[in-house]
Amino acid sequence: MFDLQIPTATENKAIVIGGSIAGLLTAQVLTKYFDRVIIVERDRFPEQPEQRHGVPQAYHVHVLLIRGQQILEQLFPGIIAELTNSGTPIMDSVADCPWLGFNGWAPRFSSHLTSCACSRNLLEWTIRRRLAANDRIVFVQAAQVTNLLSNPNKSSITGVRVSFRNEPEAEILANLVVDASGRNSHTPEWLEELGYQSPQKTVVNSFLGYASRWYHPPEGFKSDWKAFLITSKPPHNTRSAVLYSVEGNRWIVTLAGISRDYPPTDEAGFLDFARSLRSPIIYQAIKDAQPISPIYGYKRTENSLRHYEKLSRLPEGLIIVGDAVCAFNPVYGQGMTTAALGALTLDECLNKQLSNQSNGNLIGLPRYFQKQLSKTISVPWLMATGEDFRWPATEGEKPDLISKFMQLYMDQLLLLQADSAEIHQLFLEVMNLLKPPSAFFQPSILMQVLKQIINSRHPSDKFIDGENIPKYQPLVIRNS
Repeated sequence: MFDLQIPTATENKAIVIGGSIAGLLTAQVLTKYFDRVIIVERDRFPEQPEQRHGVPQAYHVHVLLIRGQQILEQLFPGIIAELTNSGTPIMDSVADCPWLGFNGWAPRFSSHLTSCACSRNLLEWTIRRRLAANDRIVFVQAAQVTNLLSNPNKSSITGVRVSFRNEPEAEILANLVVDASGRNSHTPEWLEELGYQSPQKTVVNSFLGYASRWYHPPEGFKSDWKAFLITSKPPHNTRSAVLYSVEGNRWIVTLAGISRDYPPTDEAGFLDFARSLRSPIIYQAIKDAQPISPIYGYKRTENSLRHYEKLSRLPEGLIIVGDAVCAFNPVYGQGMTTAALGALTLDECLNKQLSNQSNGNLIGLPRYFQKQLSKTISVPWLMATGEDFRWPATEGEKPDLISKFMQLYMDQLLLLQADSAEIHQLFLEVMNLLKPPSAFFQPSILMQVLKQIINSRHPSDKFIDGENIPKYQPLVIRNS
C-alpha cells in the first residue's frame, strides 16, 4: 500500500482524483507549483499500453485534435517524437483521410494539419510513463476516494478519505484537491454533504451509440489513405463511421448511429451496418481484414455540463476538471483536447494566483478557475451540441437564436465543403480548435456562403459508387 507518511507536513501537496488523461495532464501542471502531487486511481495501471477497466472508451477510436497535440508537446517536450518512435502513424488530416461529408467527397491535398494517430492506450501509457519519471509525482493505485476532508467550519477542503481493497481506510491531507474522476464524479453529492449547493446540470442527448472492432489489414493491402471518414447526413441518414490506422499495423473501425440507430455488436450485424453506409468503402476494406478483437458497443454519449461556475459558494481547496465538469458526445473527438485546454487554464490561473500571493495563498482560486474553465469549454460545447441538435430526436436544453442561426449558416458552409479546398481546410482548423468559429465569417468565406444562399443550392450527395474516392491533388492552400 502507498506509504502515507512519505509527504512531510511542511510540503505543499496536491491530490488528483483520477488517473485518466485529464488527471495526468492536470498533475503535470501541478508539479510546477506543489512539492508533491498524489494521483489517486481506482485501477491498477498496466505496465504496457493495455486496456484497463476504468477506461471502456479506449476500445474505440480516439483522436487527439491538433490543438491538444500542441498542448501535450508543451507539457511534455519530446513526447510526439516518443509516440512516433513507438510506431504511431503521422497523418495529414486532409491528404491522408478521404472524407465523405454533407454534400459529397471533400478534396484531398497536402495541409499543415498533421497529427499522430495512436490508440488511447498508447497515449495514456506514454503520458503516465513521463509523469512517473517526475520525483514530485506519487501514484496511489487500487484506491477509491470515498469523501472529502474539510476544516471544522467546512469552508476549505483539506484532503480526501481513501479506501483500499484489502486495507483500512486512510486520510490523505493536501493543500489542493482536484477532481478529475470523470462523468461519475461524486463531487456534487460531497458538496451537498458539506452544506453547499450541487451545481446545475445541462444535458443534451442525441441518443448516439457506436460499436468498434480492431483489425489487421488484409494481406498485401495497399491504399493512399490512413484513415477514412463517412459522416451521417441530417435529417434522415443517421449512420456514420471512421476507419483509423494506429500503431502495430492495426485498424480501429468505429460504426455510429444517431437517434437510437445503434450498430449491432454481432459480426453479421456489424458488417451489414458497415455495408449500409453512404459509401461501401469501409465495408470493402474490412470484409476480408483479420479481426483481432471482439466488437465493443457503447451508448453513454450524452453531452453533460455541470455549471460549477454559477455556484455562489465553493469551498476553498477544491477544483473540478475534465469530464467531471463537461463530458462531450465522444463522436466529435473533443474530450482529450478539452482536457488539455483545461490543464492550460489551470496553469494560467495558478500562475496568476501565486504571482499575486507571495505566501502561496490559494484563497479564491476555485471560483476563479471554474469561471475561466467555463469560458474554455464554451466553444467545444457549442460545437458538439450544435451538431447534435440537427436531429429531431435530440433531447435537452434547446439552442438559442444565435445557435440556430449558426446551424443554418453551417449548413450552407458544409454544402461548399466538397467544392472548396479553402473551406474544407478552414473547417478542419476550427474542428481541431486551432481557430475559433468566428473564422467562418471572414469576408472571403462569407461571400461564398451568401452566393450559395442566393443560388439556392441543396445537398446533392456526390457519392456515386464505392470506387469514387477523391484522388490526392497537389494543391497549395493559403493558410487562412
